[in-house]
Amino acid sequence: MAEPVLGFLRLARTQSVGPVTYRRLLARFPSPEEALAALPALAKSGGRATPPRIPPMAEIEREYLAVSRMGGVFLFLDQPGYPDYLAELPDAPPAIAVLGDADLLAARSIGIVGARNASANGMRLAAHLAAELAPRLIVVSGLARGIDTAAHEGALRGGRTIAVIAGGLDMPYPEDNADLQRRIAENGAVVAEAPLGTAPIGRHFPKRNRIIAGLTLGLVVLEAATRSGSLLTARLAAEAGREIFAVPGSPLDPRARGGNDLIRQGAHLTETADDVLANLPARPLARGFAEPPPLWEETPTPDTDLSRARREIPALLSPEPVGVDEIARRCQLSLTAIRAVILELELAGRVESLAGDRVALPEDP
Repeated sequence: MAEPVLGFLRLARTQSVGPVTYRRLLARFPSPEEALAALPALAKSGGRATPPRIPPMAEIEREYLAVSRMGGVFLFLDQPGYPDYLAELPDAPPAIAVLGDADLLAARSIGIVGARNASANGMRLAAHLAAELAPRLIVVSGLARGIDTAAHEGALRGGRTIAVIAGGLDMPYPEDNADLQRRIAENGAVVAEAPLGTAPIGRHFPKRNRIIAGLTLGLVVLEAATRSGSLLTARLAAEAGREIFAVPGSPLDPRARGGNDLIRQGAHLTETADDVLANLPARPLARGFAEPPPLWEETPTPDTDLSRARREIPALLSPEPVGVDEIARRCQLSLTAIRAVILELELAGRVESLAGDRVALPEDP
């Protein structure tokens, strides 16, 4: 099998290569094959005793063929067909698998998210809003129980919808939405960042949420508690310059507090589809961290600077994210040296690069 894109998929599936590191590697090396060849030495410089696992090409070919046999396609960051708005995220997924109409990912869209334990009225309103918006916009949601399910069902009545899932394309979740996922694949699109066979677990859902935020021009929040995935999605969407809409609710209902707080913070109070259509911008606003940070500087770096950066940077890191510019101020070293060492540390599994040009110690070192 000689598909030229297989190198991109292999790099994306390599251990310790997250979305930010993937982008930086391809900014530094002319091809994924050259990046993969350099990984063992880079990881060793970062203090890793054994090289990160690079999946054999046969494994990558099996995954690629399996998705193709399902009727799906892969889209790769910075390659033709990848949705422009999603690519604006600094931690945009390097590879996504799509079942259905992949062209829908480039269409004007609106996200609708909310509580899994939604009220009957909340689900009815979500379905009604989605049905009214779907003739004009693609409705994007996360295929969870409650508001997500109602939004997808409503959108299918009036138009088309995109479901972004937390597991692999072959792992419908929840199981009772398997038929809904099938119908969406036939009449819209299903998107997954995780490889086939990946069960959706807790840490996958924030990754799914950023894709929902990245695909859309705006996000409607309907019934969300103050600590919820829906509010996380709203924060990610706001940071990426997307418009935020929230449906108000009774202060006596804990599920309404998150949305009411968003309205206090400037979200558009939303009761009808017209409230969305009247305030949806033509393209994402340029604010937050919508623009990716500088990826690589080709200025030669003295070995003495690299040695000092390798000594000093680990002591400045903690589980709390810190900006690369703050590390530069404290180290008094060039950004070139700091980014080079951060790349080594991430490939060694000792640091995690995050959106907003920030780094932190990984949760599971």
